[in-house]
Amino acid sequence: MTTNKLVEVKKLKVYFPLKNGLFKKSGKVFAVDDVSFEVYQGEILGIVGESGCGKSSLARSLVGLNKITSGDIIFMGQENLSTIDDNMWHKVRKDIQFIFQDPVASLNPRMNIMEIISEPLNVYYPNLSSEQAYKKVLVMAQLVGLSERQLNCYPQELSGGQCQRVGIARSLILEPKLIICDESVSALDASIKAQIINLIKDLQVKLNLTVVFISHDLSIIKYICDRVLVMYLGNIMELSTTDIIFENHYHPYTQALLSAVPIANPKLEKEKSIRLLQGDLPSPTNPPSGCVFSTRCPIVDDNCRKSKPALRSINGSRVACFKV
Repeated sequence: MTTNKLVEVKKLKVYFPLKNGLFKKSGKVFAVDDVSFEVYQGEILGIVGESGCGKSSLARSLVGLNKITSGDIIFMGQENLSTIDDNMWHKVRKDIQFIFQDPVASLNPRMNIMEIISEPLNVYYPNLSSEQAYKKVLVMAQLVGLSERQLNCYPQELSGGQCQRVGIARSLILEPKLIICDESVSALDASIKAQIINLIKDLQVKLNLTVVFISHDLSIIKYICDRVLVMYLGNIMELSTTDIIFENHYHPYTQALLSAVPIANPKLEKEKSIRLLQGDLPSPTNPPSGCVFSTRCPIVDDNCRKSKPALRSINGSRVACFKV
């Protein structure tokens, strides 16, 4: 992993407006609220957190699928993705590709695998001959573990794992700089999940890819990621290397998440204590004042309820907490 910044996110906010209804008040959803971080070239950055914490909203804003309310996303040190127009987005998306959560639903059932993988080539390289396109598709298909015979199949003829391989091949056919995996293995069986995770890790090394990997499964994050970003209610709670997050984590929310990870040793699993969080995740339409984690934090005080902590450096980590 290099120290070159491929993506730099500065004070990013993504809010979704709520319209007036018969029994509803107008307002907005604070999906991503003042988030800043970097993605370095050649790394795999993991993003974790509970459902509704803003992981997917953040990821979708990086590819222009969510409208940015304010803030900057600097890509390759040049383009500010928060201000570019549709024509520029068309050029940028060649270098930023998305692997979706549902491998079957993300594929067109009326197109065969050859057509699905080659579609990005038709959009960005319309002058490419059929023979040239076929050779590129075949090389990529074999790289992700698909056979030449399967190029003539349709998505409904393949398994979920094979469909995800198709999705990966489609995302890589344009040789992008950044791949975003949004829960891309959560819909797969355990054995197939392991194969796809290893495939992504191998491809990241072979093709020198930069990957943003979103997952609920912290064991996967630990295995595949170089750094980990922990989100809660649209905010970053902690950001550090994988080793530090799993060995010397600081934020109470990170501690609660990791305490729930199963341990393979039955004796140790029986002896460990799970730090259960009190209450439910607050509504993103009405987040708590001060620290957003204050309503569930076991070490909260009055200062936490009044002021929002900024990310500060602690022994190689960046932590948003007054108490550590």
